[in-house]
Amino acid sequence: MARKGGFPGGAMPGNMNNMMKQVQKMQKDMEKIQAELSEKEVEASAGGGAVTVKANGKKEIVSITIKQEVVDPDDVEMLEDLVLSAVNEALRSAEEMMSSGMSKVTSGLNLPGMF
Repeated sequence: MARKGGFPGGAMPGNMNNMMKQVQKMQKDMEKIQAELSEKEVEASAGGGAVTVKANGKKEIVSITIKQEVVDPDDVEMLEDLVLSAVNEALRSAEEMMSSGMSKVTSGLNLPGMF
């Protein structure tokens, strides 16, 4: 009597076994790249370098530098806009860095929407 589901004798066919090994290797490679990229930093600036923001691969802001000459108590709104712009650009750069690193591992695979 045939069992429902599974493979006869509990063994996986050869190419299924190979595919599982490839998936496990890819998973280890992805974890390694994620760890490496989380340590890297990207930098973005706004206002011609008046505000500079650094972010890491975890998409965390690690520093914000504001040049003294851009600090005007009568125009706080401009400073807020510069900080917001630099932060958003740094986060976009961090996302792009992470996506680019992950695509190296997943290249050749057809995984739409993964990274």
